Amino acid sequence: MSVIEKHTELINKLAINLGFDYCGIAKAQVLNEDARRLEQWLSKGMHGSMRYMENHFDMRIDPTKLVPGAKSVITLLLNYFPEKEQSGTSPKISKYAFGNDYHEVIRSKLKLFLQNMKEQIGEIYGRGFVDSAPVLERAWAQKAGIGWIGKNGNLITKQSGSFFFIATLVVDLELKYDNGFAKDYCGTCTKCIDECPTEAILPDKVVDGSKCISYFTIELKDALIPDAQKGKFDNWMFGCDVCQDVCPWNRFSKSTDEISFTPIPEILNFSTSDWEALTEESFKTIFKNSPLKRAKFDGIKRNLNFIKH
Repeated sequence: MSVIEKHTELINKLAINLGFDYCGIAKAQVLNEDARRLEQWLSKGMHGSMRYMENHFDMRIDPTKLVPGAKSVITLLLNYFPEKEQSGTSPKISKYAFGNDYHEVIRSKLKLFLQNMKEQIGEIYGRGFVDSAPVLERAWAQKAGIGWIGKNGNLITKQSGSFFFIATLVVDLELKYDNGFAKDYCGTCTKCIDECPTEAILPDKVVDGSKCISYFTIELKDALIPDAQKGKFDNWMFGCDVCQDVCPWNRFSKSTDEISFTPIPEILNFSTSDWEALTEESFKTIFKNSPLKRAKFDGIKRNLNFIKH
């Protein structure tokens, strides 16, 4: 076995030991095709008020701008599909936010990953990213052979659907590369397009982020949600899972083994009146480790008020 193969085997083992569900490796290179798509998407204003999407364009498409001398991009997936559902009439929260904030959970895993690599391989330089840096993680996951990008813009795996967080590790170490995922298994299915409450999913795998319920309930920082969206939110208070819930591939979803993603009891059990009675102090205590912090207390109240009226 060559040194490159040994290192690759070690990385796959580390991924399993740290609880990741998938690991794929792609050669670090400029993503020219994805760059064109991103440029078009931005020029049409589909990022709404998410101005940060315009920043660091060169870094988004070229991993060597993030990690000088980068040779490999390792993609890791972590399942977050919950075992339990919210009670029927509660304001709806996206499943990814049921437990602790995934940024913290995955960041600590990536830190351990790099530490173990250095201990067992030697001096290498690398950086780990989880949804907080200019990285086109779904494109890298497809290049690493993990799955394909669906019509809803999500990465879909044949074995387990799409309820996964994606983490990326860029390293200056040559490894054995997986074949890219060439086939698209969405076929003629248009369920995600047909069922999207705000018609945010367009043909050709384009999602208009500025129309997405997740954008309005999490990213939009305005005091009010536009009146034009009234009656379209289908009781979603934080995020939206419709395009994943209707995807036939998610019938293969299995509940996560990650203890940190165990649902916060209030998320499962709070009624509308519980949410209405919630004080800022209680919000900060109950949801101190939750992704709901992102919308802040005022944002949650704004969303609740919007879906109620």
